[in-house]
Amino acid sequence: MFRVILLVALAAAALTTGALLLVWWMEPVRRMRRALLKSLGAIPEAEALSPAEGRAAGLDFDGGQIAVLWNSGGSGLVYAFEEIEGGEIIVDGHVVARVRRGEARKSLDILAPEAEQVVLRLMFADARHPEFELSLWDAALTVQTSSPGEALRLGRRWLSHLEALLKG
Repeated sequence: MFRVILLVALAAAALTTGALLLVWWMEPVRRMRRALLKSLGAIPEAEALSPAEGRAAGLDFDGGQIAVLWNSGGSGLVYAFEEIEGGEIIVDGHVVARVRRGEARKSLDILAPEAEQVVLRLMFADARHPEFELSLWDAALTVQTSSPGEALRLGRRWLSHLEALLKG
């Protein structure tokens, strides 16, 4: 009888461990990072993730490409750097910073500690998918992983990368 109880306890522990590993593996951030890795063929040097929206973007400088994903990494597109037209940071519906091919950069000159939403918009030379928007911060979400200030820093970093790519 004691052996049966031990076997049942061991089976329950193995089942619990397996379920925890599955939950860890299917975590939205991990799924999107795996999808970026698969799309780019390399670990992205820069990434922006929005697990609540199921959207992500990643830059691979060595491969000369950018990947944008939606549906938690289930769908996406990979663009060559030559197809990038620019990017914008949008705070509460207003464009506050912009980088476009052939234009001077509109610098981010605001701090928005009380922003309701910070969005990164990437623009491409693609008739079917000319824009991709990724929410870096959204106050409407109940669980936040950053702050508006961190979202603006991430957006500024992305615009700096895009500006270097467009000039180079």
